[in-house]
Amino acid sequence: MSGGTGSGAGAGPLGYQHASGAAWVVQARGDLDVDTLQPLEAALGQAAASHHIVILDAEQVTFADSTCLSVLLRVRQLTDLRIAGPSPVLARLLALTGTDRALCVHPDVAAAALQT
Repeated sequence: MSGGTGSGAGAGPLGYQHASGAAWVVQARGDLDVDTLQPLEAALGQAAASHHIVILDAEQVTFADSTCLSVLLRVRQLTDLRIAGPSPVLARLLALTGTDRALCVHPDVAAAALQT
């Protein structure tokens, strides 16, 4: 992906980052909990500080807890946060907690980027 920053390889919850039109895309992967979330939280905070639209590509999330939900809701207060392609695990957590009604959830990054 051209224009990307960050690494697509390695351990941790933070994957690629890149521009997609007016939005900034941040990929989350693996477990998102109190022990692993800090790099992703920092990336989302930096993106929110400089972009009106931030898309979280959540297709590769394997676990998420209340810490993750808290981060997503805080970032939502800072920018137009869009969740793209949440994994079944994350989609279930969002639905069970009702957070899917507070966050903009889209089937994939392309759909999230198209919304105006």
